[in-house]
Amino acid sequence: MQHGLGGCQLDIATALFAATRRLRAAGSPSARLDAEVLLAHVLSCERLHLYRVPEQKLSAGQQAQYDALLQRRAAGEPVAYLTGRREFYGREFIVTPAVLIPRPETELLVELAAQRWRERFDHALYIADIGTGSGAIAVSLACLLPRVRVLATDVSPAALAVALENAVRHAVAQRVAFYQGDLLAALPAEWAGRLGLICANLPYVPETERGQLPPDVLHYEPHLALFGGPDGLALYRRLLAQAPRFLVPGGRLLLEIAPGQPEILARELPPGWRLCGVHLDLAGRERVVELEY
Repeated sequence: MQHGLGGCQLDIATALFAATRRLRAAGSPSARLDAEVLLAHVLSCERLHLYRVPEQKLSAGQQAQYDALLQRRAAGEPVAYLTGRREFYGREFIVTPAVLIPRPETELLVELAAQRWRERFDHALYIADIGTGSGAIAVSLACLLPRVRVLATDVSPAALAVALENAVRHAVAQRVAFYQGDLLAALPAEWAGRLGLICANLPYVPETERGQLPPDVLHYEPHLALFGGPDGLALYRRLLAQAPRFLVPGGRLLLEIAPGQPEILARELPPGWRLCGVHLDLAGRERVVELEY
């Protein structure tokens, strides 16, 4: 079983059973789900379809493609990179190894940003998404807020190419402007004093925790999007210094962080900043810091 799906023609049910055993033996924590997602990808169908026609036979080509994907997954490669897709906030996003895979926890940042916009800034202002990566935050906000204009920055040209592809895919490319460069320094001077909200899911994993990351994250996802210095907050400190120039009075900054980091940020906030709250994710962990300037 460790050497592939075999030479006989398999049906969907048998292929899933064999693939799940194979991935479980390789240490996958979500073996059945992985097996389903990869087979649905090979067959270009929804996962539910696999259970509607469990007796459907796989062609030799489909078995070979499935086997190759299973081999890569068993070696630790993330499913999202194998399929090139990841669902986020109810929409499917293109992902490549050039971008961090969007996580469900980040949906809280999108939800809060949309809520604050409707409460405080539902007029001719702008939102910035700093370190946009795949564009999941920027594109989701543009979809949720039809009147908003989003500015998205990233230091990686390869990441921006993926983000633009996602903006086109979801028909919001005309309302999302992309800028390549370092944090807010990537924005032209014309945007100074015009942002109501700045969102950021920047690298916040402390370098000291490098060895604690799951192997599929450490070995496959871009380190540029993961590590934020000794305590994980190096980029956020720089962003706090840059943001006042671009925010309107009373503008908000929403930052995705790790548990324990809000206390550090609160102790060293520069003058003019006010901590509005720390928001917990569905697991009850500190996830988003909200600041006002």
